[in-house]
Amino acid sequence: MSQLFNHARLILADRVIERGALETVNGVITAIHEQPLPEGCGLDLGGDDLIPGLVEVHTDNLEKHLMPRNGVLWPMLPAVITHDAQCVAAGITTVLDALSVGDLEGESVRLETLHTAFAAINAGQEAGVFRADHLIHLRCELAYPDLLAELAPLIDHPAVRLLSVMDHTPGQRQYRDLAQYKKYYAKKKVNWTDDTFEAAVAERRAMQARHADTHNAAVVEMARVRGIALASHDDTDPAHIELACQDGVVISEFPTTRAAAAAAHEAGLWTVMGAPNVVRGGSHSGNVAAVELARAGLLDILSSDYVPASLLHAAYLLQEQASWTLPAAIATVSRTPARAIGLADRGEIAVGQRADLVRVRAHADTPLVQGVWKQGRQVF
Repeated sequence: MSQLFNHARLILADRVIERGALETVNGVITAIHEQPLPEGCGLDLGGDDLIPGLVEVHTDNLEKHLMPRNGVLWPMLPAVITHDAQCVAAGITTVLDALSVGDLEGESVRLETLHTAFAAINAGQEAGVFRADHLIHLRCELAYPDLLAELAPLIDHPAVRLLSVMDHTPGQRQYRDLAQYKKYYAKKKVNWTDDTFEAAVAERRAMQARHADTHNAAVVEMARVRGIALASHDDTDPAHIELACQDGVVISEFPTTRAAAAAAHEAGLWTVMGAPNVVRGGSHSGNVAAVELARAGLLDILSSDYVPASLLHAAYLLQEQASWTLPAAIATVSRTPARAIGLADRGEIAVGQRADLVRVRAHADTPLVQGVWKQGRQVF
């Protein structure tokens, strides 16, 4: 199957072709033209941007579809299909669904749905019912007592492309401020008294002391022997980056301070920040602003985290807010995340790359998705 996109503003990896054309054959880009082809040839994009399909390395958007209302579990496959449709409508053609292996809360949707969600994602991918490609990012909660037992049946599935090690123990990293930690849980309707709060903090710190170091060593080794990319999470200072480098980490995910991001950059790690952070103008939890890191040259990858539509919006905002070129901004949501997880066949508009493409039209300061193609087939 062949396709021609004409009169397109082509966003390449290093430059923009203001009015050109692109050809695909059997799902692969075969030709890029610096000028439009004659009128009537192919699909006329009317000057709209044509960018590579977005690559998402960390989204837990599925969770809100698994439990659309507190205490209400939705059927698994319909939930995943709805999540998939939302991702594609946002221009995302490759999704790493972030599944948490462990939780420091006693009961959670994450613990309840981990294995069924993992199975449903992979079954749907293999059956071809999704419009995007779905791969897996396993988020390993180091202080969770049963982490290794929960991880064992999942780790060898070929869809697993990224492991991250995280520690949400109160008093360090993202939760270094205990007052903020208590405030965060109050928003989740956890009504701690002073005594029960202190007891919860003590219990979680005890779990960390018992399990975190052993679990970290085991997860690091699992990633190493299988060649799976490894990410750290919520790095707060250069010491965290130093430990991450010793473990073979290649991605620093959501560093909470500029100092940590600078240390990651100096060490050659890819730095991931949340696209909602860009769109909202700052972190919802009081951490460093993504735009501040972008202006300092310390941002490599954007992740939509919990809002799929934020990914494209944030990339376009980097032009205005951080004075980035559009190719550099688009790379944070396409080429760079693809390369970080070992996908060399997608992420940029270039001959030989997969024809994962998004047609974008600007409206005010918001980019609107007009069409999405995965391997040359229109999926939105």
